[in-house]
Amino acid sequence: MAGPAPDYLSLPAKRNRQLRMAQCREGWHLDHEPASTPNEPDEEQRRLVEFRADVHAQQEAAGRAGQDSTGLDILAEGLDEEITKAGMRGHVTGRTTGRRVRSTRRRQDAPDLPKRKMAATTLGRTFTAPDGRVYRPSMFITLTLPSYGKVRDGVPLDPDTYDYRRAARDALHFSKLIDRFVQNLRRVAGYDVQYFATVEPQQRLAPHLHMAIRGTLPRAELKQIIAATYHQVWWPPTDTIRFEGDHLPLWQDGTGYLDPDTGEVLPTWEQALDQLDADDDAQPLHVVGFGEQHNIQSVLAGTPAAGKWLGYLTKYLTKSLADPLDAATDDQARRDHAARLVEALRFEPCSPTCANWLRYGIQPKNARPGMQPGRCRGKAHKPGHLGYAGRRVLVSRKWSNKTLAEHRQDRRTWVLEALGHPDQPTDPHRYIWKPVPAGDANVPPLAVRLLRTVAERQRWRAHMNRLEQDLSAMGGEVAA
Repeated sequence: MAGPAPDYLSLPAKRNRQLRMAQCREGWHLDHEPASTPNEPDEEQRRLVEFRADVHAQQEAAGRAGQDSTGLDILAEGLDEEITKAGMRGHVTGRTTGRRVRSTRRRQDAPDLPKRKMAATTLGRTFTAPDGRVYRPSMFITLTLPSYGKVRDGVPLDPDTYDYRRAARDALHFSKLIDRFVQNLRRVAGYDVQYFATVEPQQRLAPHLHMAIRGTLPRAELKQIIAATYHQVWWPPTDTIRFEGDHLPLWQDGTGYLDPDTGEVLPTWEQALDQLDADDDAQPLHVVGFGEQHNIQSVLAGTPAAGKWLGYLTKYLTKSLADPLDAATDDQARRDHAARLVEALRFEPCSPTCANWLRYGIQPKNARPGMQPGRCRGKAHKPGHLGYAGRRVLVSRKWSNKTLAEHRQDRRTWVLEALGHPDQPTDPHRYIWKPVPAGDANVPPLAVRLLRTVAERQRWRAHMNRLEQDLSAMGGEVAA
């Protein structure tokens, strides 16, 4: 069984963690192919998509006019989150932009990988014991980034030789490395591998990955995949600083950013990539790969190990990447270490739209007025993210074949049935709200209403505790 949620978590945080645990548990050891028939969108989902379409049109209009679209970008990001919460899969704008393709020849310093014919399944292999019992094992793995210098208790022994620049770039592109690992994993496994993964900070403040995998591969092959996985960042070079301090490019409406000395228009992002593509001797800006330390475990459904790793996967989901630093607020060395990493991230481009490209004489993608190097608003540059701006929870599409909204509804149904209440759809118009006059005899005093609410919650909690004790006695685990 997975352990209880840490005491420091608030009630919403505990609920979020329990919801993710239910999602992980339900998809990890499936023995049947999940159905993949999408539901029809409801009225609320349609309304959100229509609103998002209006905002997208305003963003495009602002871009054509060279206007600042920061407010619209923030609104669009919030709407995308609301659409996801409403139970819709994928991205509302799709993936319509073209992708530049460079040579796919593998690097000479990376081992080759075998490639198996893909089978149309998401299930792993089964094994039959001499007594006839059939087992379908799954896996739990932990992947880390390389060393940047010797550390003790999460702090570099010699900060002057610690490779903060590489640490910063590895964190910025860690999400792409994870994507490449999944691609290699599926190619070698020969089936549509499904996974539930979380990204957490190590004590040294570098992100690392915990991943539950449905099905199993030989450990030797998995180690080979880890060693052979890398991601090349084909971005323009940043070796030469052209503008800094008060000497910065100037914005001109309808044109873009200009060199303050010559008045020449700086190359756009696309033009900089064209120049990179035309150079046969060009090298990637950065290459990120996994470190030598990793953990590989085989897991069987219903065993204590399954509960242990499930709890480990979701232990820190509600905490930020910088929380290990917050837990050591009295440690000046830890704070200094984090400050040096944040400073290393300050001028590193985090994306094609990052304002830091101006520092190197390139207009960011979708450039707009007011951009300044070192003041990018991207999540990666915020101290609480420590360079990693990707998602903290990564779930493959066919893991449990349910959205979080659907898992939340399953939990609601389970709890209502356990409490003896019917699971009826919630009517948003079931109440009529109006002011209550002071002294209304039909409304009990506030203290009495609070006491009744507390008593009802206590009754529900006592009932749930009895169910949990009964289930624990039978060797199971409560899902709510």
